[in-house]
Amino acid sequence: MQELDTESLIHDAKDGDQAALAVLFERYRDRLRRMVDLRMDQRLNGRVDPSDVLQEAFIDLAARLKDFERKGDLSFFLWLRLVTGERLLQVHRRHLAAGMRDARKEVSIGQDGVPNASSVLLAGQLIGPLTSAAEKVIRAETRAQLQATLDKLDDIDREVIALRHFEELSNLEVAAVLDLSPTAASNRYIRAIKRLKETLNQ
Repeated sequence: MQELDTESLIHDAKDGDQAALAVLFERYRDRLRRMVDLRMDQRLNGRVDPSDVLQEAFIDLAARLKDFERKGDLSFFLWLRLVTGERLLQVHRRHLAAGMRDARKEVSIGQDGVPNASSVLLAGQLIGPLTSAAEKVIRAETRAQLQATLDKLDDIDREVIALRHFEELSNLEVAAVLDLSPTAASNRYIRAIKRLKETLNQ
C-alpha cells in the first residue's frame, strides 16, 4: 500500500503538487539525515547544519524531479539519497575546496557522486558515545584499532558497512547503490564485519 501511495505522490509531485513533494521528502527525512550525519566532513562541524543540507536538497529535488524517470534502475528513495548526497558534495566543495583546482583532492567522492564515509567517522559511530574517564581510555584504544582495521578495508567494503549498518539500507539497496550483485554485496558485508569483530576480540 505504501509503495502505491509513493507512486501516487510522485505522480502528483511531478504535476506540481508541492504538498505531495513535501510528504515524500518528510517520509525519508530521518534516513537522509543519517546519511548526511555520517558523511559530512568533520571540519564542517559548527559551520554547517545538516538540516540546512537537507533543506537545500529539497530545493534540488523540486527542480530535478523529472530526472527521476531517467533513473529507472533506482528506487525513489535511492534517487533522493543521490540528490541529497550530491548536495552534500557541493557543500563540501563550497566550504573545503574553495580555490582548489581539483576538489577531489580535498573531498573523498564515492562511486555514485556521494561523499564517502571516512574510517574516522565509521570508527566513531561503531564505538558510540563516551561515558566515564576509564571507559573513554578503553574506547579510545578500541576506536584506534577499529580505525586501523577500517583503513585496511577496500573503499567499497567500508561503504558496504556504512550503507548497511548506519544508513540502514537493505542488501538490495546496497547492491543498487554500489552497482554490485546482491550476492556480492552480502559477501562483502559479511567479510568486512568479520574483520571488525576479530579486531574487537583481540
